[in-house]
Amino acid sequence: MNQTIIALHRLVEEAEPNICEITVMQEGNVCYEDYWHGFGPGDALNVMSVTKSVIALLVGIAMDRGYIVSVEQKVLDFFPEYSVKRGEKTIYDVTLYHLLTMTAPYKYKSEPWTKVCTSEDWTKAALDLLGGRGGLTGAFKYATLGIQILAGVIEQASGRKLLDFANEYLFRPLGIPESVNHGDSSKEDQFDFLMNKNPRKHEWYSDPKNTVTAGWGLTLSATDMARIGQMCLEGGVFRGRRILSDKWIREVTTPYQTLGERFGYMSYGYLWWIPDKEKRSFAAIGDGGNVIYVNPEKKVAIGVAGTFKPRIFDRIDFIEQKILPVVLGEQNT
Repeated sequence: MNQTIIALHRLVEEAEPNICEITVMQEGNVCYEDYWHGFGPGDALNVMSVTKSVIALLVGIAMDRGYIVSVEQKVLDFFPEYSVKRGEKTIYDVTLYHLLTMTAPYKYKSEPWTKVCTSEDWTKAALDLLGGRGGLTGAFKYATLGIQILAGVIEQASGRKLLDFANEYLFRPLGIPESVNHGDSSKEDQFDFLMNKNPRKHEWYSDPKNTVTAGWGLTLSATDMARIGQMCLEGGVFRGRRILSDKWIREVTTPYQTLGERFGYMSYGYLWWIPDKEKRSFAAIGDGGNVIYVNPEKKVAIGVAGTFKPRIFDRIDFIEQKILPVVLGEQNT
């Protein structure tokens, strides 16, 4: 084995100890993959908020298939039976665009996890949080619970459970193992799902109505993540098969919001991050440093999967400074 590859393995082991898997694809082929902590090919992990970016792709597929007409559609158009609380006006004006760009307003200071995640219908519970007296300000407000509404939108629009929709139109065409409902949604099980450091099967956390979580809870392997990245890199095509429109990939990775220090001065598209507008790179990022990284300049897509570790979010610098030079055999990236 190449000495630089051995050195990279050791560096990850010592400096980034919660990483379990890395897969790098260049020009459509796997050029590097490695594993730690007893993980191996095909093992999946909870990829945290990378789930959000997958949801953005599924919204695009729903649009390509005519289930959703436009991101300017009002959220409530998809929930005609939902009863709006007395005095609430803002919710009527919230669109899919607001959800996709994290500019939707919510009626809380901090996300009420217990309230939503112990309810019988997490989509309805998330709708109950939407709106508020502040109106539509266009301000960026990163939210995990609110993205659950997009799961309900796809289900209402398509007439199918989101899990089945994802398996048929995204996972299966990419050669990713079909996902199954996780099942239990108790408080204790949610904690275990977050903290467990063992390999998982391909599953997706779901509420009591078997609607999968949209903001977190999908399990993937690093190779699965790299395949998703490769499909995005090729403008919605994977190994000659079109999965998503090129138009939607461009929209998803357009920088609509420029963020401050808290978010590493990155930009934000439709539930995807844009670390560097000059390089045109983009990424799906989740807690624990779970990342799908796409660099069109280098024609590379990378999946990094790891277990939960507090205060690890953005691994872009590590990818660009430590992984790319070794894998691509370059001194500078």
